[in-house]
Amino acid sequence: MKEIINSLKGDKVIWAFIALLALFSFMSVYSASSNLAYMRHGSGNALTYLLKHAIQVFLGFIIIYKIHKVPYHYFRALSLIALPFIWVLLVYTLFKGTVIEGANASRWVEIPFIGISFQTSTLAAIVLYVYVARYLSKKREEKVTFQASFIELWIPVFITLALILPANFSTAALIFSMVIMLTFIGQYPIKYIGIIIGTGIAALVLFVLVVIAFPDAFRNRVDTWKNRIENFTSDKPGEDDYQIKNAKIAIASGGLYGLGPGKSVQKNFLPQSSSDFIFAIIVEEYGLLGALTVLGLYLLLLFRFVVAAHKANSLFGKLLVVGLGFPIVFQALINMAVAVELLPVTGQTLPLISSGGSSIWMTCIAIGIILSVTKKDEEIAQELEEKQKRDEALQKLIDKQLQEDEEGSEVEEDDFSITENPLKAVQNKK
Repeated sequence: MKEIINSLKGDKVIWAFIALLALFSFMSVYSASSNLAYMRHGSGNALTYLLKHAIQVFLGFIIIYKIHKVPYHYFRALSLIALPFIWVLLVYTLFKGTVIEGANASRWVEIPFIGISFQTSTLAAIVLYVYVARYLSKKREEKVTFQASFIELWIPVFITLALILPANFSTAALIFSMVIMLTFIGQYPIKYIGIIIGTGIAALVLFVLVVIAFPDAFRNRVDTWKNRIENFTSDKPGEDDYQIKNAKIAIASGGLYGLGPGKSVQKNFLPQSSSDFIFAIIVEEYGLLGALTVLGLYLLLLFRFVVAAHKANSLFGKLLVVGLGFPIVFQALINMAVAVELLPVTGQTLPLISSGGSSIWMTCIAIGIILSVTKKDEEIAQELEEKQKRDEALQKLIDKQLQEDEEGSEVEEDDFSITENPLKAVQNKK
């Protein structure tokens, strides 16, 4: 075990927070999955779901370990190569969305021969963040013009968002917000950022008008997120109201200390109790103290991401940590805000806690890249420390040699001169 821990590179604090969140997820998923076990198998035994979640988390940590061994500057070129592939994948997902639980979920695509479905927009977000970080770090010392940056930076961004928006508005909005934040941190001209924000809002309004004018042209998820926004802003009852109502009942039932692990009642009524609304189950079982503990872990992780970004020795590394780390925490905050009805239902999971292999694995890819950045800094610090030790050892050898030379010179300076005539003894003999 000690050897495994020693083989882990990168920021050990980030490793610790990720491990804590993963460990906490076992209790939450095991409890919240009992209603799924009852509906699908006729019993409340959720052991199968716990084992499935354990395998998914285990594979996720393998992904983190493998990726964090790769030097992070390799991802600079990979983002450029992967972006066109991502566009093809998003187009395929948009028109050939997988049917999950009888509902058309055009956010998902199923991997052939394996049978695993994953959300392509999350993979697209990771690739896009790396691509934006690559552009900003490359253009750091150059004078940026709006026309050139619009072609090289914003056209790829808008193409990606346009392919995600019809199926997943919340993810598209989160990605756009993170890209704007990245450009601001990367010192992209603020006046250009203002133009892009205005363009993005205008494009969204135009898209909504087109959806209203031609409702049959955009099916599947467009109706879902449009109805969610309408239900949130009005008193019209809907399916989301049923979920929010039960989530709020669960939160109110938790009190300060909660009902206890596994004693949730509302998990039997919440359709997404182990994924989208798992935070409500956590509050019900562990109370306000449990909720604040989970929130505190995410905020501490955010703080550690800030520290890692500050320590990164290159602008590309800093932007990678911010672009890949901040969305994890913001997604968690969005999930919590939905549970207390501060935001409309978005479908965003609680990172590293909610069940679902694809969401866990995509989060682990992002964390692996972040740890690769911190590993680079760690290696540099280790090399500097070793160099300092070598310099000190070399200096000791030099000092020792100089001391020996000084002692030798003192011996040579002793008086061995001949004061008497060497022939005097012969003369006296005569």
